[in-house]
Amino acid sequence: MKRIITGLALATAATLVAAAPAQAAPRTDPLTAVKKQFVAGKGVRFSERSNLGNGKVNVVFVRRTGAYQFSGSGVAASDATSKFNPAILAVAEESEEDSEVVKVLKTPERIVSVRGTTYASGGLFSQLLPEGKTWYKLGRIPFSGYTGIYGQPLNITEPATLRALLKGAKPVSGGYAGKITVGSLRKISPSLRGNMMLGLPSKKTAKVALSWKLTVNAKGLPTRLVTKYPLDAIEPGLKATISVDTRFTGWGTRVSIAAPPADQVTSELKDSEGTDENGLPSVELPLGRIAQ
Repeated sequence: MKRIITGLALATAATLVAAAPAQAAPRTDPLTAVKKQFVAGKGVRFSERSNLGNGKVNVVFVRRTGAYQFSGSGVAASDATSKFNPAILAVAEESEEDSEVVKVLKTPERIVSVRGTTYASGGLFSQLLPEGKTWYKLGRIPFSGYTGIYGQPLNITEPATLRALLKGAKPVSGGYAGKITVGSLRKISPSLRGNMMLGLPSKKTAKVALSWKLTVNAKGLPTRLVTKYPLDAIEPGLKATISVDTRFTGWGTRVSIAAPPADQVTSELKDSEGTDENGLPSVELPLGRIAQ
């Protein structure tokens, strides 16, 4: 299958982040608070943005929104929509070689997971699906999508992941902060292992540390998670940093997520050449370059 390469450039950008007010330490630790939310039919919603920067330029690269639906033991289903920043794609579209691909990437990518089975639609999949089908069934792969790979790498709805984060954390104003390596995270996080580019780190990449800060409310429930790490964690040699800012709202509200209609789902692609063992096409994603 043809490898897709999209060059992205941006001359200047700025990001403003409002400071959160100081908050007293919660009486309930976040792990206990989150596990109490595991009630069938209840859930939480999230929104996030991923920024790329190199010390001179800092630009929003990807935005995601979605929700988790809980069962009595954890996450029963999830639904997330991701999209690239149109301003960045507009730069790449100036290249005739990339223009066709950019048109596809302008379409939001949606990933739905129900009872462990993952379905993908939109984005790059728009170009890969046969006529008459809008969803690709990936099977039991916790894959967040080609765009979602640049989303939050720390899944705090996974008790083992949250437990590991808190084990080495220190109390800070409004919550907790700490670091964890890609290698350590991969051992405990199914969602991280499911993402194709973070699934099998090299010895060097496994040592890359992710810095994080978790803000919680008075009940101990997460309201914000900011994670920063060098792009070496995704692809060695990329000299930039990614920062993912995730906000959580509506803990305990009713959430209902269903699998796509069966007649819109397929397990086949137009071209199966170049797919990996999970049926995912091997492509070079548009990490791009940050202009000097």
